[in-house]
Amino acid sequence: MPSLIDLRRRIRAVKNTQQITKAMKMVAASKLRRSQERIMNARPYAVQMQRVLASVATRVDPSIHPLLAPRERRPDSRTLAIVVTGDKGLCGSFNTNAIKAAGAFVLGNAGPCSLGLVGRKGRDFFGRRGFSVLFEQVGIFQKLGYDHARTIAQIAVDAFVDGRVDRVVLIYNEFKSVMTQRVVVDELLPIGRREVEGAVLSDAGVDYLYEPAPQDIFNQLLPRYVDVQVYRALLESNAAFFAAQMTAMDTASKNSADMIDSLTLYMNKVRQAAITREIIEVVSGAQAL
Repeated sequence: MPSLIDLRRRIRAVKNTQQITKAMKMVAASKLRRSQERIMNARPYAVQMQRVLASVATRVDPSIHPLLAPRERRPDSRTLAIVVTGDKGLCGSFNTNAIKAAGAFVLGNAGPCSLGLVGRKGRDFFGRRGFSVLFEQVGIFQKLGYDHARTIAQIAVDAFVDGRVDRVVLIYNEFKSVMTQRVVVDELLPIGRREVEGAVLSDAGVDYLYEPAPQDIFNQLLPRYVDVQVYRALLESNAAFFAAQMTAMDTASKNSADMIDSLTLYMNKVRQAAITREIIEVVSGAQAL
């Protein structure tokens, strides 16, 4: 049976841990609000850009632009998987889910697969296990900006255009709500013709006049479209990280409170047993006299 001093020390340690988890929860909630505002502002732009791209794509021969031209799927087709994880832990299963999805994708992929690792947790996991890594980006979520997405997108576009890879896939956590994050495996390149045509069904039968020519607009829009999709994935992952961290810290705080109550009750029982034993010893000594 532990002594009263040991129990008091343990209760004090749990209370200190509870203060840390409560502070982390408040910080995560504050950052989540800002991240949620950014993703809510970015989503309409990304969706509208996809609609505009789809409208122009139906009027341009896809073979004239390398980002749109489909490539034949072969057993030796090379794939670049951009895996977005967090730079920090203490966020529940956020990083684990993304890493598991990426591992399952690599193992299930027929051809060779190289990785683009965004986030320290994914870099540490895959880097120690001998996976083929094309590039790494860590520490960008502290001050996440559009330039980070442009850098990552440019690496992916260059690898695709140069023929080093035949397709590019994004793997990240999508922010659904504070309690829900969904792992998404989305093909970024080549831009799917089915997706493009499906996005303009609502504009069927409507013709537009473009100035300059549709092909010129297409050449400017496609690289920016890739940048925007990568930027949206980074924002989604960042918001999902803070939501997962806030939920995990809230659960940890509640568990700490339950543990404090349990330890306090046990300490009171131990103290009561010690007092009862001392009373019995005094009474027994008095009777012996």
